[in-house]
Amino acid sequence: MLRAAGIGVGDEVIVPAFGNVEVAEAVQLAGAVPVFADIDPETYCLDVPAVDAAVGERTAAMVVVHRFGRTADIGRLREVGQRRGLLVLEQGESETPYDEVAQRRAHAAHLSGRLRGVRTPDGGGEHTFQQYVVRVPGNGRPDRDAFARALRARGVDCRVPVKTPVHRMPGFRRDVCLPETELASDETLALPVDGSLTKRQVHRVVSACNALGGLLQPA
Repeated sequence: MLRAAGIGVGDEVIVPAFGNVEVAEAVQLAGAVPVFADIDPETYCLDVPAVDAAVGERTAAMVVVHRFGRTADIGRLREVGQRRGLLVLEQGESETPYDEVAQRRAHAAHLSGRLRGVRTPDGGGEHTFQQYVVRVPGNGRPDRDAFARALRARGVDCRVPVKTPVHRMPGFRRDVCLPETELASDETLALPVDGSLTKRQVHRVVSACNALGGLLQPA
């Protein structure tokens, strides 16, 4: 995709560090250099001002990744691209049947209306809830991880969506300030929201989370 667009050696491409490493690897495979920009804390996608600030003389493109079923602010990102002369590429998520999306939204609405002690996701932007991602506030990663272990012990299948941001991985380490990316990596937890869940299973998620109160002492 990048090579076909004329991106190669000597170019820089702005990408998110919150997410899969494959995007940064694709930039390197094309011979270009990935430049990491921070995310919007509501959408978990590239933040518009952060992208604008990351543009340099060699910046040729940005790769906008839509996350968890929430779309990036693609209109404003394209405006930045047009103003700064950048190619704007998008990476979407797999298409989901309408009935599945409708059921996920129903489960998400139930969770968002009843969960306590965790910060529930913003349901805007035609959110399809590919993942239902909450924030477990506290003193950093130990709180979230302890909370996740306690939920699993209560039979709730939850997972950490992004364990390590890409700019902290070997081969991509950068001395760059990405506070929202790092906070999201420390606090986010994906709770089950699949359309196949029964009402009883969704109630169990709420009961288990609320019993813990959302905050635990660091492990």
